[in-house]
Amino acid sequence: MKNIRLQKDSALSKLFLVLTLLSISTVLFIGLGLFYKSFPLLKTHSLTNLLFSSEWKPFKEAFGFYPFIIGTLWVTAIAICIALPLSILTAIFLSEYAPIKIRKLILPLIELLSGIPPVLFGVWGVLVIVPLIQDKIAPHFITFTTGYSILAGGIVLAIMIFPLIISILIEVFDNVPQELRDASLALGATKWQTTKKVLLRKTSDGIIAGVVLAISRAFGETIAVLMVCGNLAQVPNTVFDSGYPLPALIANNYGEMMSIPMYDSALMFAALLLFVIIFLFNALSRIILFRIEKRTN
Repeated sequence: MKNIRLQKDSALSKLFLVLTLLSISTVLFIGLGLFYKSFPLLKTHSLTNLLFSSEWKPFKEAFGFYPFIIGTLWVTAIAICIALPLSILTAIFLSEYAPIKIRKLILPLIELLSGIPPVLFGVWGVLVIVPLIQDKIAPHFITFTTGYSILAGGIVLAIMIFPLIISILIEVFDNVPQELRDASLALGATKWQTTKKVLLRKTSDGIIAGVVLAISRAFGETIAVLMVCGNLAQVPNTVFDSGYPLPALIANNYGEMMSIPMYDSALMFAALLLFVIIFLFNALSRIILFRIEKRTN
C-alpha cells in the first residue's frame, strides 16, 4: 500500500514537472517562431537600420521601425505619468484611510474597470478624449490638431492600467506589518508622516515592480490605442502629434502582408520586438518581487 502511494506521488510529481516545462517551452517556442518568421528580414536588412531608420516604404522594402518604437514609448510614458501618481494616491487612501465599507464598495468597481473590453475604452476615447484634446486642450499650445494623438492614446491607456497598478499597490501596502505603523504613530508621527516615511519607503521595490508590470501591460494594448493615436508613421515631436505604436502597426496591416514582399517578415519582426520588450519588463518585475519576498521573510 505504501509503495502504491509512493508511486502515485512520483507519477504526479513527474506530471507536474512536464506541465511546468511545457508552459515554459511555450514561451520559448513563441519567441523562436517569431524569430524564424523575422529571419528573412534580418538577413537582408541590418538590425541598426531596422531599429533606427524612419523610412517606412513597404513597397520599396524599406522598413524603418524607429517611428513605431518612439510612438510606443511616448504613449506608454504618458500613460505611466498619468496613471502612477493617481494610482498611488488611490491605493494609499484605500489601504490606510478608507473605512472598511468604502473599501469594500470601491475595490469591486476597480475590478469591474479591469474587465471592460479594450474596444469600449477606444470608443470612449474617440467620443470624449479626442474632441476634448482638439477643442479644449490643444488650442492653448498649438494652432491645429485633429485630436488623434499620442496624448489621447496615453490618456486612454492610463485608464486601462489603473486597476492593475492599484491592485498591486494595495497588496504591497497590506503586506507591511501593522507594528511598523503603530511604532511610528507611537513616536508622535502623524498618519501622513507615517505613510510617507514608513509605508512608501518600505514598499518602494513593490511600487517599482507594479510600475514595471503596468508598463508590460501598456506595451501590448492594441485596439483602444489604435483607435485614438492617428496611426501615422512619423516620429512625434509633441504630445499632440499622431503616433503609430507597434501593436497598432501589427493589427492594422496584418491582413495586407501577403501582397507585399517581406511585409510578412517585417510585421513578425515588430511582434518579436514587442515580445522581447514585454519579456524583459516582466522578468525585471519578477526579480524585484523576489527581492521583496526575500527581504520580508
